[in-house]
Amino acid sequence: QVQLVESGGGLVQAGDSLRLSCAASDYFFSDVTMGWFRQAPGKEREFVASISWSGRNTIYADSVKGRFTIARDNAKKSMYLQMNSLKPEDTGVYHCARRSVGVLSTSSVDFSSWGQGTQVTVSS
Repeated sequence: QVQLVESGGGLVQAGDSLRLSCAASDYFFSDVTMGWFRQAPGKEREFVASISWSGRNTIYADSVKGRFTIARDNAKKSMYLQMNSLKPEDTGVYHCARRSVGVLSTSSVDFSSWGQGTQVTVSS
């Protein structure tokens, strides 16, 4: 059974930084792609970033490119999202997610395991 638990969210001002963490209880963590998605109230879930099994390949949504950095530590079975220069439009519930294969994806339908999410609120 796979369990994902996010942490690190909070209330910040525009321009601030946050670092989100995702702790995985996952025997095959080092073999799978991981990703971050976010969802604002009343809006569709949005892709943020994903990272391949090795961590050597990453992809970002255009809206966060240059500001956010995704990383993973397979020894710790953890994934991270460093968010800098936060904007009010970054506000939402951030979920970590797991894909059962190691190649990158930007589509939520490819991810079969999800955490409960952590709230990120960026004030103007």
